[in-house]
Amino acid sequence: MGKLFGTDGVRGVANRQLTPELALQLGRAAAYLLKDNGTHPAVVVGRDTRLSGDMLEAALTAGLCSAGAEVWRLGVLPTPAVIWLTRHLGAAAGVVISASHNPATDNGIKFCSNDGYKLSDALEERIEALLADPDLSLPYPEGAGIGRLVERAEVRAEYVAHVLGTVNVDLSGLKVVVDCAQGAASQITPMVLEQLGAKVVALNTSPNGMNINQDCGSLYPGGLQQAVSECEADVGLAHDGDADRVIAVDEKGALVDGDKIMAICGLDLHRQGRLWNNAVVVTVMSNLGLHHVLRRAGIAVYTTPVGDRYVLEEMQRCGAVLGGEQSGHIIFLEHNTTGDGLITALQLLQVMVRTGRPLSELAGVLTCLPQVMYNIAAPDQAAVLNHPEFIQAVERNRCRLGGEGRVLVRPSGTEPVIRIMAEGPDVAELEAIVAELSRVASREHEQVVGSRKEVSAREEAGRIR
Repeated sequence: MGKLFGTDGVRGVANRQLTPELALQLGRAAAYLLKDNGTHPAVVVGRDTRLSGDMLEAALTAGLCSAGAEVWRLGVLPTPAVIWLTRHLGAAAGVVISASHNPATDNGIKFCSNDGYKLSDALEERIEALLADPDLSLPYPEGAGIGRLVERAEVRAEYVAHVLGTVNVDLSGLKVVVDCAQGAASQITPMVLEQLGAKVVALNTSPNGMNINQDCGSLYPGGLQQAVSECEADVGLAHDGDADRVIAVDEKGALVDGDKIMAICGLDLHRQGRLWNNAVVVTVMSNLGLHHVLRRAGIAVYTTPVGDRYVLEEMQRCGAVLGGEQSGHIIFLEHNTTGDGLITALQLLQVMVRTGRPLSELAGVLTCLPQVMYNIAAPDQAAVLNHPEFIQAVERNRCRLGGEGRVLVRPSGTEPVIRIMAEGPDVAELEAIVAELSRVASREHEQVVGSRKEVSAREEAGRIR
């Protein structure tokens, strides 16, 4: 068995890589490790709107209960809500069934500990070891030792109260368009904005199980930009499927990504003396312009690999209150232990109201260098990334940019793709660099696949003889 856990839990195509059998075994292994002196550890379970969510939730719940855990089922709820409620309710652990921004055919199972943080690498490795050991038989308690399922959908009101308590703002007079991506925030975000007085135009709030993230939400903001212009709104907001991220659109229809949101909120917190240790944590994908504007204000910038777990680890290490990703996955550590799209949206709106400045003016503080990005399908990421010709092509193009830009190549932790990004002053040059690297990566991937098919054919011929 290969490594199960990526940077954001266990993910795969539902009913192919991520099967009910695997979900059941994950539940049994997790419950076994959580049990303490025969008690029934409580495990919070929430999910997004994918069709496969019901199936995987049922299998996971069966596995947890069969090993003696008690499941508190929350139903459809954003990932950050499930994580916050895990800690707030005093559960032993939490589980989110979601593949975030991925297509509806994918799904995922992500665990968090009782303090609202992701499981340690060591604990994930212990779960994997249990699943990989064919000789290990986990106990099946009987009678009163079996866990039970408890419906806890009512506790979402406690999360809503928490979110409302993170700001002190009246949104009356603001017209907000919100794209809920047919996902987990389809009800909760429009409701919260309306409770704060905003006039809300809600898009993509009718999930059918297969339309989550489909041409909508934070990955496809074109519809939101058009709606903001047509409605003459003050701001637009777009979540992804599980609402752990948000990007914005200003009143002119221009995108305001996670880098700009961090610049706006980071500078605002700094002015208020609330930016712990005068530090902000970003990933390698953040634009160099963000580094420049923060450092000019006397704010230290710490950089991590892509992935919210790395951002959070660095925030804890350096004592930062704000960190996040260009994609809009932003952590306000005073309010939650993970990226929270709704809390991020409210923090941004609060700055707009407090300053009385339109979002376009606030976002103008950050001048971004052009970036060109492309994804290359590569089920065997390592084979492509380690191929000598690809390595040479990357180094050649890094030298081409010199000190005026950079080339970043990395494997995705959530999809079988390689992400290629070039950043610098000349867009045409960046496009040429990304196009060349994409061609080389695609060619090397085809060679790897072809070579493996040939080896497989020879092995099969040997067995026939």
